[in-house]
Amino acid sequence: MFNKRDIKSIRSEVYQHMGRKVKVKTNLGRNRVGITEGIIAETYPSIFLVQIEADGDIPRRKISYSYNDVITREIELVVYQ
Repeated sequence: MFNKRDIKSIRSEVYQHMGRKVKVKTNLGRNRVGITEGIIAETYPSIFLVQIEADGDIPRRKISYSYNDVITREIELVVYQ
């Protein structure tokens, strides 16, 4: 099980970087990795939203991620300076 302290520290760290551009590496299984870039748009008690930039005809959208995904390394966040 995870300590609440771990989730709490991840949550506060994500909150501190809200509004910054991030790269999200997602583990898709079977040695596949998906990479998306966007901006941390909103944070909630159990999830945070990353707003993906528009690309051609595809409108901007938000993707939700769980703080547990960060702890279990299902996703990896890289914050741009």
